[in-house]
Amino acid sequence: SYSFCTLLSQQKSSNMRRTFRLLEQCLKDPDLHNIIQNNRKWVANVKATNPELFERMAKGQTPQYLYIGCSDARVDPGQLMGLDQGELFVHRNVGNLCTNEMNFLAVLEYAVNHLKVPHIIVCGHYDCGAVRNSAKKQDIGLLENWIRNIRDTHRLHANELKEIKDEEARVRKLVELNVVENCLNIFKTSCVQKRRLESSKNVDKNDPTSFATPRIHAMVFDPADGELHKLPIKFKEELEKHRHIYDLF
Repeated sequence: SYSFCTLLSQQKSSNMRRTFRLLEQCLKDPDLHNIIQNNRKWVANVKATNPELFERMAKGQTPQYLYIGCSDARVDPGQLMGLDQGELFVHRNVGNLCTNEMNFLAVLEYAVNHLKVPHIIVCGHYDCGAVRNSAKKQDIGLLENWIRNIRDTHRLHANELKEIKDEEARVRKLVELNVVENCLNIFKTSCVQKRRLESSKNVDKNDPTSFATPRIHAMVFDPADGELHKLPIKFKEELEKHRHIYDLF
């Protein structure tokens, strides 16, 4: 089967007739019919309510936020934040993890050094399957190698979690701790440290709206009520504890 990206790229070839015939077949595909119809309705609605959006998008992207979240189908970052296309640069994976994995590092590097985003949001969500499964004694195959990162967060905060007797409350707390630890992982990266060091030279200490960038935010979404919450973490205090270990500059 042909994806739209494949079809669009084929339009540049000499065989235009064949490309459009394939596109027509794709439009008739019952598996994609509803998606394509919904897209056309969305385009029409945007043109009616926000006619300049596509013109702005065609000129490139200047997002204010890098959003790092879970792949869970219940979480739509643009929708839950009320942002338009082009305002949010997005990276998603199972468990909203910020690790040494190259896909994440490439997104982070591009967002920080090329898009110059002033804000990075790490957003977890309650009832996260990755977090819930990491709290169990089980082997779930290849995925276990990934959620082991969440088990490490559990280990780091084992005493705090042990004090929570209710299992569901304990899992919810682990969701929050997982977000915080992954925020700290971002602070450890060279591209973020370097950019924050450079931007700090222009910070006006008398202006509360002036800050080193990118600023990093820990957030959690609750699918049960649709609300987004910012976690009350004082990252400056957390960073001071281990600055002698992780500072690169």
